[in-house]
Order: sequence, then structure tokens, then C-alpha cells
Amino acid sequence: MKVEYIDLGVMNYQDAWQKQSFLMEKLKKEKSEGKEGVNYLLFVEHPHVYTLGRNGNQANMLINIAQLAVKGVEFIKVDRGGDITYHGPGQLVVYPIFCLNDFRTGVKEYVRRLEEVVIRTIAEYGLRGERQEKATGVWLDAGASSARKICAIGLRCSQFVTMHGFALNVNTDLDCFNYINPCGFVDKGVTSMAKETGETINIDKVKLLVLQYFKEIFAIEELQ
Repeated sequence: MKVEYIDLGVMNYQDAWQKQSFLMEKLKKEKSEGKEGVNYLLFVEHPHVYTLGRNGNQANMLINIAQLAVKGVEFIKVDRGGDITYHGPGQLVVYPIFCLNDFRTGVKEYVRRLEEVVIRTIAEYGLRGERQEKATGVWLDAGASSARKICAIGLRCSQFVTMHGFALNVNTDLDCFNYINPCGFVDKGVTSMAKETGETINIDKVKLLVLQYFKEIFAIEELQ
């Protein structure tokens, strides 16, 4: 299985969303025509932005849009699943444009594989990532009163092709989560690799680890 890897660097959310949508439609068209098609793995960091999933509750945005505009922060309603989340500097956002049939998986197992990529990545830093029942993403101390999310997941799948993906808090400014109920939760915290380790993390090293575990977990033969 061949996958094309693209590091978009720092890109605003709308442009990255448009890029994803284009690649998704391209892959869907290729598959509908019986072609092998190209799967993509996009890495990006976004400027400050809050996004609300299609089934999310805008009440989980705790300040109004005008206040956000004054702070130079965007608020965007998007077509992924999940509720509200934050993206910003120091956060690694990963968007796989994958045909699930190519990877012999369904949506539920696909989500578990994404979680596993993150779990293995943060384990390299001595962090024990876990899954939490009825709450996608990767957590520390899952099930405890001290449970805190280190990685959020939100997806869209059309004709077995995915877009959107996960956001791993590496060196993220966690104060930005104070303006929302992250993923709709009011009783759970958010954390980052930097906060948990007490050190600024080299995000380029994290990218290499994420790539390594994508290759292993999704059995990717060639990552271009």
C-alpha cells in the first residue's frame, strides 16, 4: 500500500479543509473508476481556531464570536463528527485521506488504529495513553477523576474515504481550551505532552514517530 505524505507546515484551517476536500473527492473519483487511487497523509499546524463538528452544541463555545474576533481567533462550523475543539500552534494535526477498503478496515477499527498511533507515539515519552469508553481520542488516567485528553479525534467518511483526523497536543497553549467545553465535556481536563513531561517537545521528532507508527499499524508499504 502506497501513501503520499504531505507536511503542510503552518496553514489556516479553511485552506487545509479545502485541500482535504479536494484530495478526498479525487480519491473517491479514482475508486469509482476502478483505479488504484492515491491515499494521503497530511500533517499541519493551524493558527488559533475553534471548530464545531456537525452534531456539536455551540453552547460549548463559552465566549461569543465577537470576542473571538477581537482576539484574532476564528470559529468555524465543519463537516466532521464530534463537538467543539481547539487547534493552534504547538499542536500536531493529522489528516489521513484514506480509502478504508485499501486498509481492510471499517470506521470503528479505523478510529482504534488512529488512537493506537498516538498511544505508541506518546509512550516514547513515558506517557501512558488510554482509551475511554464512549469518548474517542487518547486520554491519560482514563476513567479516573483526573482523566485528561491529550489527543482529540473527529472524522468524516464518504464512500469509504476519510478526511479530518486527530489533533495531538504537543506544546499546545492549554489556556486556549478555557474558552470551550472541549469535545463537549464539562468534567474532564485537557493536557499536552509538554505539560506532562515538563519539557518543550521537539515536534519534528513527534512527526517522525507518528509516521513510523502509521506505517506499522496501517501496514503501509511505501510512504512517499
